Amino acid sequence: MIRVLQSRASHAARWWFGVASLLLLSVAGCTMPVIQPPPPAEANSPAAEPTAAPTTAPAATEAVTTTATADTGDNVDVSTETYKEIPVGFTAQGYPFRGSPDAPVTMYEYSDFQCPFCSRYFVQTEPALNESYVRSGQLRVVFRDFPLVQLHPNAPAAHIAALCVGEQGSAADYWAMHNELFQTQTVWSNLPDPQPHFTELAEAVGIDLARYADCVASGVMEAKIQAALSEGQALGISGTPSFNFIYTAGAENYLLVGAQPYDQFAGMIDALAAGEAPTQAQQPSPEEQGSGEIPFWATAEGLKPDPARPGYTMAGDEYRGNPEAKVVVIEFSDFQCPYCRRHVEDTQPTLDETFVETDQILWVFKHFPLSFHPQAEAASVAAICAAEQNKFWEMHDLLFTQVEAWSISDPNPLFATYAEQLALDAAQFSACLTEGTALAGVQSDMQDGAPFVQGTPTFVVLFGGEGRIIPGALPVERFTEALQQVVDSTGQ
Repeated sequence: MIRVLQSRASHAARWWFGVASLLLLSVAGCTMPVIQPPPPAEANSPAAEPTAAPTTAPAATEAVTTTATADTGDNVDVSTETYKEIPVGFTAQGYPFRGSPDAPVTMYEYSDFQCPFCSRYFVQTEPALNESYVRSGQLRVVFRDFPLVQLHPNAPAAHIAALCVGEQGSAADYWAMHNELFQTQTVWSNLPDPQPHFTELAEAVGIDLARYADCVASGVMEAKIQAALSEGQALGISGTPSFNFIYTAGAENYLLVGAQPYDQFAGMIDALAAGEAPTQAQQPSPEEQGSGEIPFWATAEGLKPDPARPGYTMAGDEYRGNPEAKVVVIEFSDFQCPYCRRHVEDTQPTLDETFVETDQILWVFKHFPLSFHPQAEAASVAAICAAEQNKFWEMHDLLFTQVEAWSISDPNPLFATYAEQLALDAAQFSACLTEGTALAGVQSDMQDGAPFVQGTPTFVVLFGGEGRIIPGALPVERFTEALQQVVDSTGQ
């Protein structure tokens, strides 16, 4: 039996997601896009099989039981090597692991080398787990390949590269390549062809490059990756990172979803090592599950235009497009987020021309400045202050265009110059920046998105009494196809 464990935030999301049929992201993780456009022609290759994945994420609101089990690979190759003074090796099934083969707890990590949340786990949580549990022999970690090709097109090649390094027989070399892939993620993620970079990493590891090249070209690793994807999907996994915990002496598996805080992992491991069920597996209380009501900003009433404030919905959100449209897209965005900027510059113009300007979609904007973008909150405040003078979208475009300029310790003087360019009342704008009302609006949007937004941009699509999520800056062709499917379903 497998129990799926989520954070309290996921439980809180249930209060309207279930009512609206909104399909959830995993906690702090990358997931398959919930709205799936038709697969591209080349998606028939073994390395591009995301259409085999479930198009709906597993319910992220309560403990779920299933009879699916993973191939646990408990029979391991005991002739382990060491990497950074930690035992490493391959299971009998050929899966790379680190930690003692005799550890009482095994954690199967389903991960994607291009997933930013997986990278966050690698940087923030994995080192502490290594020090506290792996080195001491309490935990064995087995890595499973789970590239989300629809979100991360370079990920399958990265996983093939790691497996082809490991194919030469050294688990230490595999883990060295694994670490290099995560450490250089921002270098290769957006390359048109990441293979030269992967070859450089493999060369630095010190493996036979001719044999490596033959392995990559052979395609033999694609089947292994597909097997790992199928295994994870059978467990109910649709996002990364996800972790399947197995107590060696017991019969239950426990699934922890997302780049959770260290304490979540520690609680799981401590309980299982003691032969106890983790307390995180307990059902949420009714208070945690919430009331089941749809929030005002997502209701028909909340989405109506505010007659007292042009350009605002009754819920207080900036919008453009036809208020009578049958499809609504609510965008949660961050002015300092490079993926949000990519969406605005590369994708949004086409979506506006195709759907917004043709009155088929109402487009609503909500602020979600991420904590690791230090000036993003101030930029959202500036946008709201411009909106008070009916220039939200103009300021919106300026902020994205000029992000490098205002990403400084005190961006407000630059925001004032932008206000001047837009012919705003300077005194009113400056007062708005500091009085706190606009900041409260930003924080309100953050609270609205907190139960389900795990990264920016995130798009909530409402239509026909249903809701869907499109996470991330999809390419314009795929975003257009996805929205066209929804528009067609409404009979527009």
